[in-house]
Amino acid sequence: MSKAATAPFSTVSSQFIQDWLVGLKAICTEDHYRFLLERAELPVDAGAPQGRVTLDQIVRLYQLAAIETGDEMMGLWSRPIRPRALQHLLTSVRESTSLSSALYRYSTFWNLLLDDHQFQLTDDADTLALCLVPQSKHPIQRFGHMLIVKLAHGVLSWLARQEVPLEAVDFAFERPPFEEDYALIFPAPVTFSAPTTAIHFHTKSLVPVQIRSTYDLGRFLENAPRDWIFTRSQEHTQSLRVRAYLIRSTWEEAHLGAAANALHLTPRTLIRRLEADGTSFQAIKDGVRRDIAIRRLQVGDASIEAVAQDVGFASAASFHKAFLRWTGATPSSYRRRSVTSV
Repeated sequence: MSKAATAPFSTVSSQFIQDWLVGLKAICTEDHYRFLLERAELPVDAGAPQGRVTLDQIVRLYQLAAIETGDEMMGLWSRPIRPRALQHLLTSVRESTSLSSALYRYSTFWNLLLDDHQFQLTDDADTLALCLVPQSKHPIQRFGHMLIVKLAHGVLSWLARQEVPLEAVDFAFERPPFEEDYALIFPAPVTFSAPTTAIHFHTKSLVPVQIRSTYDLGRFLENAPRDWIFTRSQEHTQSLRVRAYLIRSTWEEAHLGAAANALHLTPRTLIRRLEADGTSFQAIKDGVRRDIAIRRLQVGDASIEAVAQDVGFASAASFHKAFLRWTGATPSSYRRRSVTSV
């Protein structure tokens, strides 16, 4: 695997951001909406099935839309979240004396701003849960639910200066077809069709708060949401450990036996654990190849043949067939679409 391909990047299904795009479109004119997608280097049909979206594209769209629309949650909730809300949230929570008190401040802050949902903190033995309780029959916005509970995790991790372990994450919507994308967001088991959306912490994981400066606060805002939306943990599922192994390996080493040996498992045990994660070694390998190929097609001018070789294919023809299966587009048409969206 080439050095250019070893950067720790990921993509998610285009459907993962579909309802975000719907909410965003509802608060923009058609021209403004197209302008935002163009500036974020997203195609107009960004939410189409089989498409892929990179972390960079999500970050760019978030940063542009939060400013351009005057709504820091970009149409995700029934009431607009006015500019500088995130700054005031961080100013409030950084005065906390513990992570549990930070969660309380987080919940009370959002309860002043949200109409259709309210946060509740529940303490059950060794677990502290932040629950998002509906206050109306307003339709669930999946991306909005994901973003607001992930922000809670990101804020706590910022205060702790390390990624705070999670016990579990629940969502009050049905299991989506892109459920595997949530493993890249949350370092914990994720369940769907729960009574309420909630994020659970073990009290032992709530380490002491580390003092954060005004400069730190500014950096968090400047980088948002890059520093907190995608998890940095590679240990919480076997599938992410395999993905991390494949990204740092050569394609000659990208086979089940070598991966199992690197993870100190037998191939049979690795297969069983990946099945428990709802995936397989080949599916993970295809995902890594797909994400590397997408990045190479979007950045740089390498030939299709060179990209095929970079992701371990013996011929451009076999790569062409695989890429079409992964994304619904040929490598050349995907590259043209990426270029014309800029």
